[in-house]
Amino acid sequence: MIRAVESPPHVSAPVLAAYSYCEAVTGQQARNFAYGIRLLPMSKRRAMSALYAFSRRVDDIGDGALADDVKAARLEDTRAMLTRVRDGSVDEDDTDPVAVALAHAAETFPIPLDGLDELIDGVLMDVRGETYETWDDLKVYCRCVAGAIGRLSLGVFGTEPGARGVERAPEYADTLGLALQLTNILRDVREDAEGGRTYLPADDLAKFGCSAGFSGPKPPEGADFAGLVHFEVRRARALFAEGYRLLPMLDRRSGACVAAMAGIYRRLLDRIERDPEAVLRGRVSLPGREKAYVAVRGLSGLDARHVTRRTVRRRA
Repeated sequence: MIRAVESPPHVSAPVLAAYSYCEAVTGQQARNFAYGIRLLPMSKRRAMSALYAFSRRVDDIGDGALADDVKAARLEDTRAMLTRVRDGSVDEDDTDPVAVALAHAAETFPIPLDGLDELIDGVLMDVRGETYETWDDLKVYCRCVAGAIGRLSLGVFGTEPGARGVERAPEYADTLGLALQLTNILRDVREDAEGGRTYLPADDLAKFGCSAGFSGPKPPEGADFAGLVHFEVRRARALFAEGYRLLPMLDRRSGACVAAMAGIYRRLLDRIERDPEAVLRGRVSLPGREKAYVAVRGLSGLDARHVTRRTVRRRA
């Protein structure tokens, strides 16, 4: 069983300032992520903001306009900061607020910091311009940049005492991360193509006549783009179904956080399925009121109860 350690009653002013910085980064840039972590108690919300701020830094390096060798060097600098966090050598008055907040979060919760090394490894794959022949190849990348985040988050959430099958919680957290990342890949297929990146597996692209890529608002001539999207949507739905088994293992507010974030992406997936070519015309997103509805649904526990009932029926 994975237990989250209780936050100490007093947090020093420098650490509070570092957390405030991370929460500001999260609020300004996180979009979907922010809706979920609002449902957490303060100590967990702060820790998740520290994880997000570190992840945002890594992603911004990978997505920036620097030369590839400079990006690689910056990513290794970020890994060196992570090593200082892991070694306990970050002081409260350190000039890097992300390091200060992450160090405190790692002291407070059993966060598997190696997952952040995996994130850096995944972004280095982007810097090297790697492409993916098969789904098994793409899964390696997705596990680095998203599955690892699921496992890191589980370190903050903890699991409920007596939850059945809790030994598989990290596996389910990882799978849910894959589901979210595959949804991201579908949503951003045009944007990524304009940036010179292709994530969908080459064998899937070939199967549906889409190997020419997605440089415009229309699919390649003669391509079955809708077939490709529906194929990947089914794959993502299967990942969501498996990953949702994590929900009954979490406390109410942690489960609500996960259900809110995952629920937003599942609704994005619904929109993409209904109109596959929308992802070639622009970014598909949900209005704020719909995201708020998903968050309320998560807090009510509806998704967790649905997963529990379904699991019981399968065992019967």
